[in-house]
Amino acid sequence: MLYFIYYMRTEIQNNLKKTVHVLAREIGSRGHLQAAALNRTIDYISSELSAHGYCVLEQPYDYKGKTYKNIYVEKKGIKAPEKIIVVGAHYDTVTGTPGADDNASAVAGLLELARLLADNPLPATLHFVAFTLEEPPLFRSKKMGSYVYAESLKQAGRDVRGMICLEMIGYFSDKRGSQLFPLPFMKWVYPNNGNFITLVGNLQSRDFLKSIRRGFRKGTDLPAESLTTISIVPGVDFSDHRSFWKLGYNAIMVTDTAFYRNPHYHGTGDVPETLDYERMTEVVLGLKSAIEGVAGE
Repeated sequence: MLYFIYYMRTEIQNNLKKTVHVLAREIGSRGHLQAAALNRTIDYISSELSAHGYCVLEQPYDYKGKTYKNIYVEKKGIKAPEKIIVVGAHYDTVTGTPGADDNASAVAGLLELARLLADNPLPATLHFVAFTLEEPPLFRSKKMGSYVYAESLKQAGRDVRGMICLEMIGYFSDKRGSQLFPLPFMKWVYPNNGNFITLVGNLQSRDFLKSIRRGFRKGTDLPAESLTTISIVPGVDFSDHRSFWKLGYNAIMVTDTAFYRNPHYHGTGDVPETLDYERMTEVVLGLKSAIEGVAGE
């Protein structure tokens, strides 16, 4: 049994490293005008999902005469297929950065969750989605891939139980003072070393967040802190979950807290060697447990 657990963790870690290396090293910068890099990324994500037995679908849409694509798969629930859990991560970067943590780490986590849950029967339906155009100049706009996707679900009248946004899940530090905060009083509430993952939700999503946190803690010993607050707190809506909030859905962000911890945020130093793949593995195991739990509620 111990050997199986060790083997499983090793396999997850190796897969995470592979995806981050491909996206951040082999492909590199994946900005909104870098069509070739975006297409290579789409091909990689699609091939990985296909290898796990999924039927890969594309959601193309236009922006300024160019076509961009969300990539997604659907894993049908066996008891309540009308209920949907969306798990998503954006695959684009700020132009000029390799984007290992932002957001190859999250894409790697997305692909591993899709692999680990592929043959696991669950009551509710899962959508695994790789979003385009999260970064500037489309950041916080209706042209973000996540907004386009969430809006399509809304227009179709789909019953979305909640959305889990993976946003930078690979940078950790045990150094005292390595964790910063958007508001001064938070340093008295949360650890000041960046060795935890954070679950962030708005007030509407607080019950969904509680369910995710409960399931996460069953799957791993990695510390998980949570924050339920309003959008005026800087950074809490800085990713794809915001699109789902805007359309009235429950959604949370899973994050290493980005620029509040990672000194390489949106820079050329955001490379694969800066990430902690052992802790990334624990994030994946915690999320797998959380998704299994919330999909069965």
